[in-house]
Amino acid sequence: MMWGRGRWENKESVILPHLISPTGLACGDVEGKLDALYNRVRSIQKKSGDFDLLLCVGNFFGTTAEAESEWAEYKSGAKKAPIQTYTLGANNQETTKYFTDKDGCELAENITYLGRKGVFTGASGLQIAYLSGTEAHHEPAPAYCYTSKDMIALKSLLTTNSKFKGVDILLTSQWPKGVWQYGNNLEGIDTKSCGSISVSHLAFALKPRYHFAALEGANYERLPYRNHVILQENAQHVSRFIALANLSNSSKKKYLYAFNIMPLCAMDPTELVKQPLDVTESPYMKMMKEFQKTNTEETATVSGENQFFFDLSKKAGKKRSSEGGRPSPHQSKQPRTIPQPTGPCWFCLASPEVEKHLVISIGTHCYIALAKGSLTPDHVLILPIGHHQSVVELPSEVIEEVQKYKLALKKFYKSIGKRFVMFERNYRSQHLQLQVVPVPIQSCTTEDIKEAFIVQAEEQRMELLEIPEHSDLKQIIQPGSAYFYVELDSGEKLLHRIKKHFPLQFGREVLASEAVLNMPDKANWRECKYSREDEEEFAKVFRNGFQPYDFSLLD
Repeated sequence: MMWGRGRWENKESVILPHLISPTGLACGDVEGKLDALYNRVRSIQKKSGDFDLLLCVGNFFGTTAEAESEWAEYKSGAKKAPIQTYTLGANNQETTKYFTDKDGCELAENITYLGRKGVFTGASGLQIAYLSGTEAHHEPAPAYCYTSKDMIALKSLLTTNSKFKGVDILLTSQWPKGVWQYGNNLEGIDTKSCGSISVSHLAFALKPRYHFAALEGANYERLPYRNHVILQENAQHVSRFIALANLSNSSKKKYLYAFNIMPLCAMDPTELVKQPLDVTESPYMKMMKEFQKTNTEETATVSGENQFFFDLSKKAGKKRSSEGGRPSPHQSKQPRTIPQPTGPCWFCLASPEVEKHLVISIGTHCYIALAKGSLTPDHVLILPIGHHQSVVELPSEVIEEVQKYKLALKKFYKSIGKRFVMFERNYRSQHLQLQVVPVPIQSCTTEDIKEAFIVQAEEQRMELLEIPEHSDLKQIIQPGSAYFYVELDSGEKLLHRIKKHFPLQFGREVLASEAVLNMPDKANWRECKYSREDEEEFAKVFRNGFQPYDFSLLD
């Protein structure tokens, strides 16, 4: 499926197919290893279904004889890319020969060069801005470089529109200078030489929801950052910067990132104003203010009022103040309609079937209870009070409280020398159950637990895909879809899309295995029966220990 093209200088946009939430993959430096790239893409699509496009940043072409030989097969038509691929331009003199038209062109079937700079505007409203090459440090600029004029022209093309709020995706090969400021730890990167100030200007002005870059051989998924100043400006959507490693790296660093993005313009305003719990200050704000003092010609635009929070469905949620996204006391006390089951449910809190003696903590939208037939005495469930089937179907205010309970449990388990492991099975179940099982730190490492899940999945011919730490399942899974999901204490996440059959006890079997808890006889919860007296004692002990971390007691 080819997408129509238009040259951005004439203010014509590339028109994407009419997709409500386009799905795609972003890739780091391919360096000419096309067979390895497309074999991996085929494997992913076989397991997870087809994606709409592949966006490549960094060095797409290589400089070796082997890379040239591989490319010749695709250019001649002997081989064909299995997905519509869009790539940025050259970042070095050696590979400029592959890009014959600076405004973009088809390089081979299903492989398109975007051009020097420009923007997609899809029929669905999705916007993808792009800037090829590395920053020029002298005039005349080499063919593989962009100039400050290129950056300013692209910025002006979008921000001069009074209705501009931001773009959905920004593609650059270079990192923005200083993106790591206020963010999570960045290891193995020389921050003095890394990044371009021009890309920082562009990212600050365009406010991309996702910004992909490469060239540094590193995978860095920065915490989301604000695009506004708290208490001084109207709240705006958050941005996420994701740097991808090179495909051939030997350290198994992530070079592919899957996304499913509802266009900014199609999102519900109530959802747009919401901020994730781990949001930080903008890494560019201070830099831009200093720049404005010395150069008024490149004043960064600070416009736009609507906000964004991942790719949440259009469900009503709490309105947030501009103070970091916390709901006001008046809003949190408003009565809400709690979804009810069509028949008896063991987990709806108001249901007579619920064994109340197992309940540990009750929040506004969720509660914690000991698991029936638990693997360990401190194995608990996070459950919505209302009747919801899975995480991807939860309203935003429920998700928010789930995150608070997860954080509280992580802190509690850490205080008693245990690791947090959580899994969900949305298959042959009616009410969401987030199983949280603590694993003693001395028993095994987080990597051991991750490997145990992957190995046992492979033994049963299932693929567990690793998904980005700060991603939302709603970006990847559609409501009503069956899946199995794991989250580790490191924040790493694994996902399996269930297509036909799935072993119901898989999560327990992995954690009960010799590699983790070494209690294989407890893999089936029905074999772990305790007396009511034992359960009451387990609950009492857990409540007492959890009390310092239980935010519901402070409300």
